[in-house]
Amino acid sequence: MDKSLASRKNVLVIEDNHAILDVITLVLQSESYQVNGLNKSADMLLHIEQFKPDLIILDIMLPDGDGRDLLKILRSDQQTEDIPVLMISARYTAQNVQHGEYKPNGFLAKPFDIDDLLDRIEGILAGKTF
Repeated sequence: MDKSLASRKNVLVIEDNHAILDVITLVLQSESYQVNGLNKSADMLLHIEQFKPDLIILDIMLPDGDGRDLLKILRSDQQTEDIPVLMISARYTAQNVQHGEYKPNGFLAKPFDIDDLLDRIEGILAGKTF
C-alpha cells in the first residue's frame, strides 16, 4: 500500500485479546496507519466520535458485547453507518456474520495472516467488500 495514503487513514481496532490487539496495532502503525485500540466495546461510540476512524476492525466475541450487535448499532446510526467494518473471529465464520440486515464490509478468521489482514484493509478502504 502507498504509505502516504495509509498515513491519512485512522483505524479503530476493538479486540479483547491483548496480544492480537498489540500485533494488529504494530503492523498497522508500521504501514503508517493511525491506530486506536480498545479491548472492550464500552466506549466505542465515544472513541468513534473523537478518533473519526476510516475503518473499524471489530472482534465478534468481546467481554461486554457481541460484535454483531455492535455492527447493528453502527449501521443504525446516521453518524456511523458508512464507516467500513472488518469483522474478525476465531469462533465464527463469514456465513455467521453475513446473515441479517447488517453486514460487515469484510470478515477475517483468526488466526489470520498479516498479509491477508493488510490486503483486506486496503481493499475495504478502496471500496471493495470481502
